[in-house]
Amino acid sequence: MEHALTETPAWVAIAYLVSGVLFILALRGLSSPATSQRGNRYGMIGMAIAVGTTLAIHEIASLPEILGAIAIGGIIGFVIAKRIAMTAMPQLVAAFHSLVGLAAVLVGAAAYLNPTAFGIADAAGEIFQVSRIELGLGVAIGAITFSGSVIAFLKLNGNMSGAPIMLPGRHVINLGTLALILGLIAYFLTDQSPWVFWTVTALSFAIGFLLIIPIGGADMPVVVSMLNSYSGWAAAAMGFTLQNSAMIITGALVGSSGAILSYIMCRAMNRSFISVIAGGFGSDAGAGAGAGGPVIDRPYKRGSAEDAAFVMKNAQKVIIVPGYGMAVSQAQHTLREMGDLLKKEGVEVKYAIHPVAGRMPGHMNVLLAEANVPYDEVFELEDINSEFAQADVAFVIGANDVTNPAAKTDKTSPIYGMPILDVEKAGTVLFVKRSMGGAGYAGVDNEVFYRDNTMMLLADAKKMVEEIVKGLAH
Repeated sequence: MEHALTETPAWVAIAYLVSGVLFILALRGLSSPATSQRGNRYGMIGMAIAVGTTLAIHEIASLPEILGAIAIGGIIGFVIAKRIAMTAMPQLVAAFHSLVGLAAVLVGAAAYLNPTAFGIADAAGEIFQVSRIELGLGVAIGAITFSGSVIAFLKLNGNMSGAPIMLPGRHVINLGTLALILGLIAYFLTDQSPWVFWTVTALSFAIGFLLIIPIGGADMPVVVSMLNSYSGWAAAAMGFTLQNSAMIITGALVGSSGAILSYIMCRAMNRSFISVIAGGFGSDAGAGAGAGGPVIDRPYKRGSAEDAAFVMKNAQKVIIVPGYGMAVSQAQHTLREMGDLLKKEGVEVKYAIHPVAGRMPGHMNVLLAEANVPYDEVFELEDINSEFAQADVAFVIGANDVTNPAAKTDKTSPIYGMPILDVEKAGTVLFVKRSMGGAGYAGVDNEVFYRDNTMMLLADAKKMVEEIVKGLAH
């Protein structure tokens, strides 16, 4: 049996095609900070066309109900987006992913409870077999996206420890649960009883929690992009159920681009995608590596803003390494001002971005773009890492894990194997950190703090940079 398809007007197909092309152009634009605003505009126009077309051919709900729901959701989204700080953007993205997953589950549940209204059942109320597969997969992926995104939100927001949480026998439990979900979806083809559908839903919610809990903080950027991919596939599956080509196209684009981004980031961290899902940096050995916290009784050199200004003013080349600490203190605008002053002194200034710096993909790029840092001064790890040896100063502001040599030397470290920015090779390392009493997000102390060529600048990042700017201006 197949969907009871209704004839789609030609103009609807053309409108959805145009919106799909605009979504592709949006993804292309978002691949570069220089074209990201244009890409966003393409995406907004494409979504407006898709939503408008869907409203024009709506059948199930009344137009006032739909517009009322859009108004409520739009107002809530607008208020949240206006109030949210850039430091909380990763949490916001995780929260939005959870809503996409939950929406897929709710649509799937509605279609299961009233299949005739969705055109996926025969006269006797028996759901078509192909629709059962779509429903099962859509609800499963949506539930996993929701619960996994909730855990990611709690970890990113500090409500849950960023350290890996290891459950005994987690691999057996996870594999067994996934196998049971797939088995029940297959059984759903022969039996559409409520217990089958709701058991698949409940198990999928559970496996989302189980998959994300063991993943440590260092892997959170990959988790965010992975959940983005899941949300896309959930939307695509529901698009088949709703017989909506725009949802299928959009979901497939989001799902595939998120998967590609996850793969790229895993390669950047020298990890396989499977190892991240299985706990990645959150291995049994690594979990305890950072448990003892930082070693704060070792000797280190502490400097002042005046010292830092003098060193950088007399340098020929300075490489700035931003991290989450910069985001927390909102120091990006002052940092750009510092860079401008250095350039006036004839100093070459570059910015080095690690693929997983911050809490989500592109976090540092967005912050620097917000501060109008020139795009041609911002470089990714593979393009700039070889230049640290020729740099007079590496100015590290709030980045810990991505500059930690333990990733190359300590096999027990939870970040072992991750490529890092080789800041320790610079002539002088100026390391801005709030205090020596806190480790990075992965919970690992950084050997660079105690090197002879490192000067620790202990203060709030924004206040420290402001003092350095004053020193450079005199």
